[in-house]
Amino acid sequence: MVQLINGKILLKGSVRRSLLPLSLPSDYVAGGTCPSKATIPGKTVIVTGANTGIGKQTALELARRGGHVILACRDMEKCEAAARDIRGETLNHRVSARRLDLASLKSVREFAAKVIEEEERVDILINNAAVMRCPHWTTEDGFEMQLGVNYLGHFLLTNLLLDKLKASVPGRVVNLSSLAHVAGHVDLEDLNWQRRKYDTKAAYCQSKLALVLFTKVLPQDCRLGGVGWAPRCPRTAG
Repeated sequence: MVQLINGKILLKGSVRRSLLPLSLPSDYVAGGTCPSKATIPGKTVIVTGANTGIGKQTALELARRGGHVILACRDMEKCEAAARDIRGETLNHRVSARRLDLASLKSVREFAAKVIEEEERVDILINNAAVMRCPHWTTEDGFEMQLGVNYLGHFLLTNLLLDKLKASVPGRVVNLSSLAHVAGHVDLEDLNWQRRKYDTKAAYCQSKLALVLFTKVLPQDCRLGGVGWAPRCPRTAG
């Protein structure tokens, strides 16, 4: 398990490997569309990794529905460009770009502090950003890159913004996971792959399993605060 104590990330316990299912129903992986026509005027939404892909499309749709959307990305040039695209397409001027490097806990803390200071509320936090199957890189703080970005950075960000989310009842946290989590194994004796030969696929699966486990534990912290949670696994459309 992972805990945040006095601003430090602490690891303890052990996690077993999940079993990979033999088959998956086609409608589970085939994708689909959201039938809801709900709008979110007055709601503030943060989307990490929102300059491209799923993150940008999510930010675009939420801006189209009237939300105040904050794109949180490492590359500010790409982030600003994405924000301009979304503002132009939706005519929603309340779309902004802010720097967030999930590979740096310092950057996460600075981003959260600015949000807490400047935003009246945070209604939805969408933890979307991820790296996948990269070489054996490490974060600024020495964590294996995929674990650091996909899980630990989001873990810290969520905890730092939790009071803000609780104050914006009903707040919501959405964690973007992956079917790869079912093949994951969190090795707390060697989280950073210092004792084993690095396996980039297994490291990715570990990071996504950790995120799913965090999603299951999060309700215990939010039970009295009116915050909802939702794991989301991207689906592929054929």
